[in-house]
Amino acid sequence: MKKQFIISIISIITAIIFLQTLFFKFSGSSESIYIFKAVGLEPFGRIGIGILELIASLLLINKKTILFGALLSFGIISGAIVLHLTKLGIEVMNDGGLLFYLAIIIFVLSILIIYLKKEEFHVVINQLFFKKILLQNQ
Repeated sequence: MKKQFIISIISIITAIIFLQTLFFKFSGSSESIYIFKAVGLEPFGRIGIGILELIASLLLINKKTILFGALLSFGIISGAIVLHLTKLGIEVMNDGGLLFYLAIIIFVLSILIIYLKKEEFHVVINQLFFKKILLQNQ
């Protein structure tokens, strides 16, 4: 019970961070446009990643799909962190590193959710690989 409560709180925090950035991506704020131009993904990458973040947020707030939301969040935010470290820098348009630090928070929280749901993660992985092996043997 306590573990599920912690997972729920962490998931909601992760979803809120993602959701609060969506306004800037979807409204075409100057900072979002700058970021996605700098990495060569404007405008389709900005909108596409915004949609993926929205999907991740929705998955994170549904108790049955939290693991999938955490896995999607982990993938999205890993890319963001790599781009910050390689092309953008930690500070973007004098934000004091806020976007980078929010990305780190999402990264850590996503890993924590995956860890806390490791039993479910192992079941999903086993089912995926077991089905793949069965399909190969047919």
